[in-house]
Amino acid sequence: MRFLAGIVVAILFITACQSNVSYSEFVSLQNGWHKDNRIAFDYQPTDTISKNNVFIVVRNDEKYPFSNLFLITRMEMPNNEVVVDTLEYEMATPEGKWLGQGFSAVKESKLWFKENVAFPVKGNYRFEVEQAMRKVGNPDGIVVLEGITELGIIIEKQ
Repeated sequence: MRFLAGIVVAILFITACQSNVSYSEFVSLQNGWHKDNRIAFDYQPTDTISKNNVFIVVRNDEKYPFSNLFLITRMEMPNNEVVVDTLEYEMATPEGKWLGQGFSAVKESKLWFKENVAFPVKGNYRFEVEQAMRKVGNPDGIVVLEGITELGIIIEKQ
């Protein structure tokens, strides 16, 4: 009986952990993130009514030289409407402690991108993300941003 109860608890735990993620995709950035590399994610929602939260997930290691991250995002909808945003995220405390989660050298930061958004039109939604980091006094920006190992998008139903 105890064994059966353990199995039931395990199944409930696994089911709860799968939660409400409707989309999750990651791209590996093995040689740094070039400023011209706009990373794209395509999403075709099946539910046009529910509200969703969209997250940008950044995995970085100790080679990342900054305490913040500037991104330019582009969301293209099936009706050809485009929304462009410039976003800034804190990646570390002023003392240099990474804010992301993880026990190894790689930290994962789940960053809010869009909150309480519906995808009312059926079709392809394209999310594009590019890095927009600059060194002080250099308007050209960082050509290859080191330390970002992966970039992803997660969409969760509310």
